[in-house]
Amino acid sequence: MDFSTFTQIQLSEDTDIKPFRCADADLNGFLFDDAKHFHKELMAVTYLIEDPAQQVTAAYFSLLADKIIFSSDDKPTWNRLNRNIPNPKRRKSYPAVKIGRLAVHDDYARCGMGTFILDSIKYAFTTVKRLGCRFITVDALSSATDFYLKNGFMFFTDGDCTEATRLMFFDLRNFCE
Repeated sequence: MDFSTFTQIQLSEDTDIKPFRCADADLNGFLFDDAKHFHKELMAVTYLIEDPAQQVTAAYFSLLADKIIFSSDDKPTWNRLNRNIPNPKRRKSYPAVKIGRLAVHDDYARCGMGTFILDSIKYAFTTVKRLGCRFITVDALSSATDFYLKNGFMFFTDGDCTEATRLMFFDLRNFCE
C-alpha cells in the first residue's frame, strides 16, 4: 500500500480525532479516552496517521521515554544486550524509547502499516537524532509478538512467556548497519 498520501500529526489537547476502530477495545479506548490526558500530563506523545481520502485515522502510536536497567537476576539477557556495545561504552542502563501503544484501523490491517510505523520510528531515532536512544522497547500483547519478531524485535527473557504481554526490544544499532 502507498502511504505517501497519508498524513502524520502529533496529537494535542484540541486535536479532532477522526474515526478509528481496531480489533482491540483497549487500544480503541486509549485513543479516545486517554491519549489526550497522557499528552497533557507529559506521559506519552501520540501520533495519528490519517488517510485524508477516507477521513479516518488509519493508525496511531504513542511513544514515551524508557531505559533498560541492569538486573543481576538476568545476566544472560544483559550479556546479550552488551555484546554489541564496545567495552568502554557499557553502562548499567541504556536509553530507550517505549512504544506505549501501536494500533492499526481494521480497514488497514495487514497492509504493511504497522511495519511502516516501526520503520519510521527507527528512522527518526537513528537519523534525526533529537536525543540519544539505543533501544526501542515494547510490552507486546501476546497476539502481537509475531509482528514484532518479524520486524527485528527480540524478547528480553523467556520468563514472561505465559503472560498477557511480553517485554521486547529492538537494538537501533541494527537499523544503522
